Amino acid sequence: MSVEILDGSTVRSFVEDERAFNSSVDGRFAALDADHDGLLTYAEMAGELMSLRVLERHFGVDEAAVAPEELGALYRGLFARFDRDGSGKVDRHEFRAEMKEVMLAVANGLGFLPVQMVVEEGSFLKVAVDRELGELAKAA
Repeated sequence: MSVEILDGSTVRSFVEDERAFNSSVDGRFAALDADHDGLLTYAEMAGELMSLRVLERHFGVDEAAVAPEELGALYRGLFARFDRDGSGKVDRHEFRAEMKEVMLAVANGLGFLPVQMVVEEGSFLKVAVDRELGELAKAA
């Protein structure tokens, strides 16, 4: 983890750079695709989705106190956002499209004022910051 300074334009610029964005998203897709069939099942994505700890991070609810069936329904609902055609599997294009929406929502949430935040190494936010720093170094 590292502490970085970023704003909405950092993230938006990363998303708009199709080559950089797709490369990063495709790398995450490949890492999740355990059977290398080019499709992600719920089982392949479950760990990644659950690592988001949505209830704890966004609502302050201890997920251990939530009934397992309710928690399962929440994460299956998140999976359904990725599975746009309802096939039960997520292809690379669906994954890219949902990640693009997620990242643009993050950019809108950050707004135009720089904020300092802790980001995980290898996360899309860290990639966005590193990309921006690289662009600034080229311009100097």
